[in-house]
Amino acid sequence: MTKEYDKKFSVSILLWMREDKPRQEGMDYWSGPHSQIIAASPGLSEYRQQHLSETQHSFWPSTAGLETSISPDRRIDGIAEVTFDNLLSPVAGRHQTALAFQDEVNVFRRTLMHMGFPFSSRWFKTAEQSGSQLRDVLYIRRKEDVSSASFKKFINDSLAPEISKVAGVAETRSQVYMPWNKATWDTPHVAHDNPKVEHLHASIIIGFRNQEAREEFYKTVAPKLNHQLISYASAVHAYQIDQTLTYVENGQKRPL
Repeated sequence: MTKEYDKKFSVSILLWMREDKPRQEGMDYWSGPHSQIIAASPGLSEYRQQHLSETQHSFWPSTAGLETSISPDRRIDGIAEVTFDNLLSPVAGRHQTALAFQDEVNVFRRTLMHMGFPFSSRWFKTAEQSGSQLRDVLYIRRKEDVSSASFKKFINDSLAPEISKVAGVAETRSQVYMPWNKATWDTPHVAHDNPKVEHLHASIIIGFRNQEAREEFYKTVAPKLNHQLISYASAVHAYQIDQTLTYVENGQKRPL
């Protein structure tokens, strides 16, 4: 029996650009000088930047009891996706992490690290093997009366596998987070405010073969998924990913 997914050790850092500079200036600095600090870290399997759309978000089909609209102040600008080779990789990269800490204030106004248990991220085998032309990311908030264990099982064993089998879906990656803690990424002179009511508990990145596949997914598949989601989630925040930039792939640093 072919395994449906690979387990990965990864973290996601949610990023908000400084507001005293043009947004694109910040995005360019992040994809340029700042990216090279992270990319130089030893022990990385992959490092990607997800540049989120400023305008295309909050489009998950609405249903009673599920928040789908993203408030302006909590709208995320980008995601740093870091995947490690092994458990010692974060220690090996501590020098570059210290440099990143000092550089964040030059570009970001708020940063929030989200991480799961090591090797709990899942990269699924998908129905489509031709590669992703388009990507979206879903951020999911757990209902207060749902246990962490039940929520994790739903995301990793039900929701994400179902999405991965949809025709035209070329990429599905799920992460279920441990409880958020400011101390895991407490960079100086950058905000880390994250009220409990705003906490996010999981993410799923979905890659599509083309625009037609994406439109069909939101027209026919997403509304059906709401029947399951409302039992486990209080919010689904959807973002279009404008650009995916890969700086480290399969353990090798790629040219800028």
